[in-house]
Amino acid sequence: MADNYETFKTQVLRLTGIDLESYKENQMKRRIDSLIRRNRIRGYSEYVDLIRNNTEKYEEFINYLTINVSEFWRNPEQWEVLENLVIPELLKHDNMKIWSAACSTGDEPYSLVMLLNKYIDLSKINIYATDIDKQVLAKARNGVYDGKSLKGLPTAYVKKYFRDRGNNVYEINDAVKRCVTFKEHDLLKDTYPSGCDLIICRNVLIYFTEEAKNKIYAGFNNALKKDGFLFLGSTEQILNPADFNLTPISSFFYKKR
Repeated sequence: MADNYETFKTQVLRLTGIDLESYKENQMKRRIDSLIRRNRIRGYSEYVDLIRNNTEKYEEFINYLTINVSEFWRNPEQWEVLENLVIPELLKHDNMKIWSAACSTGDEPYSLVMLLNKYIDLSKINIYATDIDKQVLAKARNGVYDGKSLKGLPTAYVKKYFRDRGNNVYEINDAVKRCVTFKEHDLLKDTYPSGCDLIICRNVLIYFTEEAKNKIYAGFNNALKKDGFLFLGSTEQILNPADFNLTPISSFFYKKR
């Protein structure tokens, strides 16, 4: 790929506020090079000009950059751990505060609403869900999904909480939508919420450098209440949890000491 990638990273930071230095370079550069080729652009500088002057291409770049892969009830065995180990503790608190970080298209916060509704009324559930990508947040608020996204979700939940719109398209009901507040948020530069009983952040940290991950873990520690829980993805483990005041309670689950 022509042009200088280091210069490109600086230009992207100025244009988007996203610091590519915090992402694993080989993975991210492959994705960006692929997107540039798809747009039949000759190099990084020409591509920066394109996204600076074309709103649609800018949004395409942000969406592609932020690596949105999600589905309902991803890794069911981990949801069982959440239900058996974590939720009984959460239910001891009134007005529990839950943050779904890097929530992508909303599959995980909505999954959590459905799980919590086994134990408490929907009117008592309020989940704060964030992502850096405006496009996926718009999809999350809309709450319309194809059947592939729901393939791992228990059938009873699909029947109870979704309307079949035909052609393998499903819409989550409004009562569930009202339980989730979606906001734009950058894990690397924006202020974290405080006093969280549970933070879910799954399958996004694998794309960050170790330095960036450590910054995020420290932020999660500060965001959690004492005895609060952190739920990570199936490819993510904290190698030094004690450095962040966290104790492992199961694979991919941590408790603040």
